[in-house]
Amino acid sequence: MVAIEDFYAAAARCGLLTAVKVGSVTVSVAFRAPDESVLDGLALSRDYQIEYPTEQLVLAQGDTLEINGTTYRVREVRQVRDGSETMANLSRL
Repeated sequence: MVAIEDFYAAAARCGLLTAVKVGSVTVSVAFRAPDESVLDGLALSRDYQIEYPTEQLVLAQGDTLEINGTTYRVREVRQVRDGSETMANLSRL
């Protein structure tokens, strides 16, 4: 069975992940910034989210991180699936 860390490492080698800088640590994560229509189509909502191996990074609500030169604040952190991955919802600053 393949460990989740191996799966993320392979995806990073293929250029499918995004580098996230938290302090002096840089980790490759799955980054999403989907557009969603809200207010009956009058506006777009942008929920920023990252997923990463739980063992590679520890985030808490209120932490800040940098993705492609843009700063984000962590709104919510939760472990997903069997706990080997973590999902963090972000707010763009």
